[in-house]
Amino acid sequence: MEGTYMNSSVLNISHRPDNSTVGEMTMYEQCKHMPAVLIWYLCFQFINMFLGIPANLTVLWLIHKNKDSSSSDIFIFQLAILDMLFCLIPPLELANLFFLNTSSIGYVLRFFYGLKDFSPLFLSCISLDRYVAVVHPIFFTQLKGRHHRTVVAIVVWLIILAYTAAFCVDKIPNFKKVFPAMISVTFVFMVFCNIAILWVLRQSGPGTDEMHPVKKRAFKMVLIILAITVFHYLPPVALFHLEKYYSPEVFQCYIDFLAFGLMNFGSSTQPMLYLSKEKMPQSLNCCHSCTTHLQ
Repeated sequence: MEGTYMNSSVLNISHRPDNSTVGEMTMYEQCKHMPAVLIWYLCFQFINMFLGIPANLTVLWLIHKNKDSSSSDIFIFQLAILDMLFCLIPPLELANLFFLNTSSIGYVLRFFYGLKDFSPLFLSCISLDRYVAVVHPIFFTQLKGRHHRTVVAIVVWLIILAYTAAFCVDKIPNFKKVFPAMISVTFVFMVFCNIAILWVLRQSGPGTDEMHPVKKRAFKMVLIILAITVFHYLPPVALFHLEKYYSPEVFQCYIDFLAFGLMNFGSSTQPMLYLSKEKMPQSLNCCHSCTTHLQ
C-alpha cells in the first residue's frame, strides 16, 4: 500500500494518479479506515466547482468587456482561465478516487493538476505589478503599456505547459522537487510584495495622522489578499517539510488532501474577491498618484 501512489507524483500527492496504478486499489479503498479528510477534500472540490466556474466566467466576461481595465487584468484573466479549467474536474476525481483507476483518467487528471500546480506564477505576476504600482509609482508610470505584460504572460504559459507535460510523463528523475521549490518561492515572494505594499500605504502624509481614503481602501483590500494568500498557500508550503514526521499512511490519507484541498479552494475565493471589489485594481493603481501628491 505504501508504495502504490507515493512515488507517482509531486510532493507524494496521493490524489494524483499514476499510470502504474492500473488495476490497483482505488484511493478510497486504501484510506477506507481513515476516510474523513478524503471525503472533506471531495466536498471542498465540489463546492469549488459550483462556486468557481460561474465566478471565473464572470471575471473573464468583465475583463473582456472592460476596455479601461487595470494593468494587472491581463494576469487575472489568465489565472481565471486556469482556475475555471481546474474547477471542471471534481466529477472525474470522484470517479477516480472511489470507483475507477484507469490510465486514461490518470493522464487527464495529471494534466489539470499540472496546470493548477503552477498557477501561483500568475498570482506572483499580479503581486509584482501591484508592488511596482504602489512602491515604485514613477517607474510604474513608465510601464503603462501592455506589451511587456503580454510577453510575460506568454512566458508563464510556456513554463506552465512545459511543467504539465513533464508531470504527465512522470519519467524525470527528482521531478517531484520542482513543485515544492516553486510554491515556496512564489509564496515568499507574494507575502513580501503584499507586506511592502501595506507598509507604503500605511505611511501617512506629512502633518497628518489620517490615512488618505484611497490608500485606506487599498490597504484593507491588500490586507485581505495577504490573509487569503497565507490561508491557501501556507499549508502546502509548511506541511511538505514535515513529511518525515508522519507515517506514509497518515501523510497519504490526511496531510495531502488537507493541504491541497485548501490550496485548490483558491480557484473560488480569488475570483470572488475580484468580483466583490471590482474596482480594487484601479484603486491600487491610483495609489501612486495619491502617494506622490502626499509626498
